[in-house]
Amino acid sequence: MSLPVAAVLVLAGAPAASSAEPGAHGTAQALTRYVALGDSYTSGPGIPEQTDENCGRSDHNYPTLVTAALAPGTFTDASCGGATTAEMTAPQGTAPPQFDALNESTDLVTVGIGGNDIGFGGIVARCVLLGALVPNGAPCKASYSLGGSDELAARIEATATKIDEVLRGIHDRSPGARVLVVGYPALLPEDGGNCPRTVSLASGDAPWLRDTEKRLNSMLAERAEASGAEYVDTYTGSVGHDLCKPVGTRWAEPLQAVDAAGFHPNAAGHQAMSQAVLAAVRR
Repeated sequence: MSLPVAAVLVLAGAPAASSAEPGAHGTAQALTRYVALGDSYTSGPGIPEQTDENCGRSDHNYPTLVTAALAPGTFTDASCGGATTAEMTAPQGTAPPQFDALNESTDLVTVGIGGNDIGFGGIVARCVLLGALVPNGAPCKASYSLGGSDELAARIEATATKIDEVLRGIHDRSPGARVLVVGYPALLPEDGGNCPRTVSLASGDAPWLRDTEKRLNSMLAERAEASGAEYVDTYTGSVGHDLCKPVGTRWAEPLQAVDAAGFHPNAAGHQAMSQAVLAAVRR
C-alpha cells in the first residue's frame, strides 16, 4: 500500500478529557456536562494542534469549537480515530470505552459514528487503487457488486441496528441528555465529478461513492428519529466545499492533505460542522 493511501487510515488510541468554565453564550439554559463521542470525523486527525496523537484528536475539532461557544460546566471529548460502534462499550487499544465518559449528569451528547462500521478506510484505499489502474468506468463499484447487489448498501443496512444499540446505550447511561447524531460532510462533488488530478477515483466510481455517503447519512437520520435523538445534517451545507476544490474553498482534504488527514474534514470543515451542531442545539 502506498503512503498516500495509508494516510487515509485513521488512528487509534486513548481519549483525553478537557473542561471549560460554565457560562452563557447564546443558549437559553446553561449546560452542565457535554460529552462528544465518535470516530475520526469527530476527533480531527491532522488538524493542528493535536492533543492526542493516538486518537488523532485536535483542539480545533467541532466538539471543542462547540464547547467554546456553549461553555458547559464540564466537557469530555472521548472521540477517537478508527472507532466503530463496538468501541462505545469496548476498549480501543489503550483507550477506554467511549461510554465511560457518560453519566447521569450529562445533558448534551454528540455522536458521529458508523463510517468505520462500513469499512471507510478500506473502501477509500480500494477505490483509489482501482481508479489509478482503471480511470474510466466504475471498477470499484463493480468490485463491491460481484454478487449482483451493492455490498456497501448491505453494510449500511447492517450498521443500522448497531446505531440503534449505540443510541439506546446513551439514553440508558444519560437519560436526561439531549442526543445529537452528527452526519458526515460532503467529500466528493455533488455533480458527480471525480477530479482526477486531485484523487485517482474512476469517473463512474465518484458518483457511486457520493451516493453511498448519502445513503449512510440517510440511515443515521432515520435511526436518530426512531430513537428520539436529533440528526445534525453537515452534508447539505458542505456541498461545494468538497475535496476537489482548491485550498481555501474545500472543507475536506484529498490524499495530498494540507491541514488534516486525507479524505477527512479540515479545520474549515470542523468549523462548519460546529456551526451546524450549534444551530441544532439552539433550535
